[in-house]
Amino acid sequence: MVEPRRQRFDAPLALRSGASIAGYELVYETYGTLNAARSNAVLVCHALNAGHHVAGVYADRPDELGWWDNMVGPGKPLDTERFFVVGVNNLGSCVGSTGPMSTNPATGRPWGPDFPVLTVEDWVHAQARLADALGIERFAAVMGGSLGGMQALAWTTLYPQRVAHCVAVATAPKLSAQNIAFNEVARRAILTDPEFHGGRFYDHGVVPARGLQVARMIGHITYLSDDAMGEKFGRALRRHATDTVLRNDYRFTFDVEFEIESYLRYQGEKFSSYFDANTYLLITRALDYFDPALAHGGDLARALAPAQADFLVVSFTTDWRFAPARSREIVEALLANGRRVTYAEVDAPHGHDAFLLDDPQYMAAMRAWFERVHARVQDGGAAREALPSQEGAR
Repeated sequence: MVEPRRQRFDAPLALRSGASIAGYELVYETYGTLNAARSNAVLVCHALNAGHHVAGVYADRPDELGWWDNMVGPGKPLDTERFFVVGVNNLGSCVGSTGPMSTNPATGRPWGPDFPVLTVEDWVHAQARLADALGIERFAAVMGGSLGGMQALAWTTLYPQRVAHCVAVATAPKLSAQNIAFNEVARRAILTDPEFHGGRFYDHGVVPARGLQVARMIGHITYLSDDAMGEKFGRALRRHATDTVLRNDYRFTFDVEFEIESYLRYQGEKFSSYFDANTYLLITRALDYFDPALAHGGDLARALAPAQADFLVVSFTTDWRFAPARSREIVEALLANGRRVTYAEVDAPHGHDAFLLDDPQYMAAMRAWFERVHARVQDGGAAREALPSQEGAR
């Protein structure tokens, strides 16, 4: 059983855009116990539509399992009997922390489109303030998958003294043009929905559901591999309620015919029932903007030079949105700086979603890594066993 908590910050947070925000709240959850030395804390950074509820369940909502519950908990790869795990909902989100749905103190109305544009770096600075409030000077590890992996990387360069280990899973040093294109199509679906009202749909008592549904459908297509989609759905036709026998022919309409269409529509409708459209715009733009090498003439090695952590970088062979080649760019840049890197390229059929699933190779690599982190926590981090500069697992 877990319980969310809130932390308010009155001091203004300067944002990369030049704007600032004050009087905001971050919602977070913790799992396990912080040791006396405060040296066993692990920060988990979330991806696009997740949040602070990383693991466990709520007393009043026993079916609402944390989004990375297979990774975090007693006896799991990130063992909460050993580590104090912190899950935080990012600023600008819609699942607890201050965001576009929150009241703008200057107007008394929801922020809506007036909420400042955020970056991955802004999130990390906000997370660092939360760490201060919790009395955590240095994390044993900062970890995340996808967009969460970008945050973990940013931690190592923005706060190098505060991160002992970094776990970056299914991520990239920046989005490709194709990825930015997918995000733009999703955003246009929302922005052109007649119910969007320039982002002020709250005032009209409506939701741009059609745009959100299309955005989510696009996202789901990119999260799955072709093989996974084929194995799960193939070209199977949907059985309709009016059918007395399983159909094997077409209806010749533009309604749902194939099982994959039914699945995508279901995911889109579910997403539009709980996720905020303005938040979706903010988070996808933060994804687009992440490019630590930009300020260094495109030299990723120079961008990652401040990092002092030891790294675990994990990719999945069928992840075409955050392909293994992008993880290898990170590995090569870290090795150029003499950092110690363990790289696991996992042969998994599930595409980008593999980082949330129970692939045995993946889970074994994560468990072994955190065993090592725990050993270092136990000896105060002084003992650093001799490791090769790069390890591979396939």
